[in-house]
Amino acid sequence: MRTVRSSRKTFAIRSLWFTELCVLIVSVMAAARLRFHADPSGLEHFVEGIALRSMLVALCLTGAMLTFGLYQACVRHSRLDLLLRIGFSFALGGVTLLVIYYLIPDAYIGRGVLALSLAIGAGGVVGVRYLVSRLSTAQALKQRVLVYGAGSNANLINTRLRRQSDRQSFKILGFVPVGHQSTVVDEALLIRTDETLCAIAVRLDVDEIVIAPDERRGAMPMEQMLNCVQLGVLVTDLSTFFEREAGMVQLNIVDPSWLVFSGGFDYSTPRRLTKRFFDLVAAGALLAAAWPVMLLVALAVRLESKGPVIYRQIRVGEHGRHFEMVKFRSMRADAESDGVARWATKDDDRSTRIGKFIRNTRLDELPQLFLVLGGDMSFVGPRPERPQFVEMLNSEIRYYDVRHSVKPGLTGWAQLRYPYGASVRDANEKLKFDLFYVKNHGLIFDLMIMLQTVEVVLFGRGAR
Repeated sequence: MRTVRSSRKTFAIRSLWFTELCVLIVSVMAAARLRFHADPSGLEHFVEGIALRSMLVALCLTGAMLTFGLYQACVRHSRLDLLLRIGFSFALGGVTLLVIYYLIPDAYIGRGVLALSLAIGAGGVVGVRYLVSRLSTAQALKQRVLVYGAGSNANLINTRLRRQSDRQSFKILGFVPVGHQSTVVDEALLIRTDETLCAIAVRLDVDEIVIAPDERRGAMPMEQMLNCVQLGVLVTDLSTFFEREAGMVQLNIVDPSWLVFSGGFDYSTPRRLTKRFFDLVAAGALLAAAWPVMLLVALAVRLESKGPVIYRQIRVGEHGRHFEMVKFRSMRADAESDGVARWATKDDDRSTRIGKFIRNTRLDELPQLFLVLGGDMSFVGPRPERPQFVEMLNSEIRYYDVRHSVKPGLTGWAQLRYPYGASVRDANEKLKFDLFYVKNHGLIFDLMIMLQTVEVVLFGRGAR
């Protein structure tokens, strides 16, 4: 029995870093040859000390990539997210190199070589990541996961993460039943044995054990789990596994202690300042580009039907404060003449012809840019709901009020991952993604959501 085992993921990350380091070193050398292709004497002079200069460039760029989370084990990035992170990494790395060159002039490689190096290096890194993504579908490179538990909680992995696309980064080796707890998982997936968790982990070459019993009291083999950790096996609870692999907080298995101790919820002053700066820049830029369209929409709404161009409605914002949300009117002026709040439905007969179009294209929400600039809303965050709905949902859905710990947004993670919600069940499903955002929000995450929203707008997904 091995006393120490190296993590397959750790080895893969180190190999990826070393490969990209070599790619970036070669990129500098290739850039130098391109820059001095017509000046052999200049190239000969430049190659003196090129090894150290190339290493400096490669270390700065890979360090920036580390800063932007590109060398994290067990984390999947979407294609857009990956390209965004690589772009920002090279921007940060380039600025860092310019500072170093100012402090240490002898390390300077020249503007032309630096620019070519960054361009070639970025292409090389994207190529490496593409090959890695293709190879990651191979079973041998996936995280080998053993699940401790075979009841309803453990079976959520089979029901909520059943698609091949959901399991790109891991492979379930089996489920270990817990004592006398009921078994829900299919018999073919069970591992029935008298061996300890450590013995099973060594025999099956397990990388990670997910702890998922239905009832934890008296069912947690803490000493065995500690021994597994000492062998280099990652031990993860089911809530954290879902958060990492599905980008959601699975509400029916989460308890308050996990929310408190699992990290996230960054409301520090630097985070607030960066989010506010992002809101001002994004909303200001979009408003500057969209104001002619806004004038046309306002004219179309006015010409089609009687009533105000702008529709005003009270919504619940950060920390439960109420604010007046504004939109271009997309329904008849008497849509709620009886005073009863209603969710919009598919093919809602209260919508006008222009209203259906601007709702599908999200043009009705452009006036909310002024609310972002004023501070009542953020560009990215949970969508604000009406007080009547919030009161009802708070009483029926656990942790619903947690989504109000940040400002509501024009767009958000839940809008990207789940279609328009028009029921308590839909609100419950969307809350899983809203809580994930509230826990993990950051500048890069906001940028990723903003760019992916373009796809939603272009293809009309989720609008109603």
